[in-house]
Amino acid sequence: MTEYLPEGKRIGTAANIERLSSPHGIIEAMERGEILEARAVMCDSEHNLSVDLGCMRGFIPREEGAVGIREGTVRDIAVISRVGKVVCFVVSEIVTDAKGRELAILSRAKAQRRCIKEYVGTLSQGDVIRAKVTHLEPFGAFCDIGCGVVALMPIDTISVSRIEHPDERFKVGQDIFAVIKSRVDARITLSHKELLGTWEQNAADFSVGETVAGVIRSVENYGAFVELRPNLAGLAELRDNLKVGSAASVYIKSIIPDRMKIKLIIIDTFEQPPAIEKPRYYITDGHIDRFVYSPKNCEKIVMTDFRTIV
Repeated sequence: MTEYLPEGKRIGTAANIERLSSPHGIIEAMERGEILEARAVMCDSEHNLSVDLGCMRGFIPREEGAVGIREGTVRDIAVISRVGKVVCFVVSEIVTDAKGRELAILSRAKAQRRCIKEYVGTLSQGDVIRAKVTHLEPFGAFCDIGCGVVALMPIDTISVSRIEHPDERFKVGQDIFAVIKSRVDARITLSHKELLGTWEQNAADFSVGETVAGVIRSVENYGAFVELRPNLAGLAELRDNLKVGSAASVYIKSIIPDRMKIKLIIIDTFEQPPAIEKPRYYITDGHIDRFVYSPKNCEKIVMTDFRTIV
């Protein structure tokens, strides 16, 4: 059974390397319909991609560069932007070019259509999957969920603690886990915060009386919210010259589970932006029907019910 991975995850595997090591291997992959990966090295004026297969040249015609190019629903930037990057493909045929050299005609779109039919089309709301961040916008992170098929992770689903831009959490090319929030046909929307743990799981790392590091996420007239973990923030007393995005050292004054509150005192602030840390996941596979973030006896219930999201 074919495993549909984000682009770039297959290129270094022994099976992929073996197939690209000889014309015979490429022909065998073509006959078996296997998905391979190699690096696109050039896009010509007609937006056809040249691919370095090692033992021969590869050629992806423009309309085979991505699902939707032929139909006009996807812009050519989806092809142009692949130059210098790894692309997945199936081998359609082997021909001889004008100089008598073997040339492999490839299709990235065919690999993507198979991924959509056999993998993306089987996903349900609440399924936990692997993904790779492809680019970041102020409104969210776009992620490759298989063979270059992209899904959006809206900014408000990245973590419980609010951020101003996804680049505060992710880097382009980063491997992450995600959960299917919703789907309309092949259009997938992702979420992330449910995988980062509940309030109690995150609060268990801290104790009253400790001084720890945090990030100032918002400054209100009643206090400043300081993020201790992506899924955990506390409220600190106001002081002068607080800036959103600044790092801070904070003293933990109290932890109140039944009110889902952590009271803090800011000891010091720092201008340098905090480093992007690898997410700490509490869930990395399986399926989630209902995620309850708030503690059991909390006055306020915070939850995600994937069964009711439209």
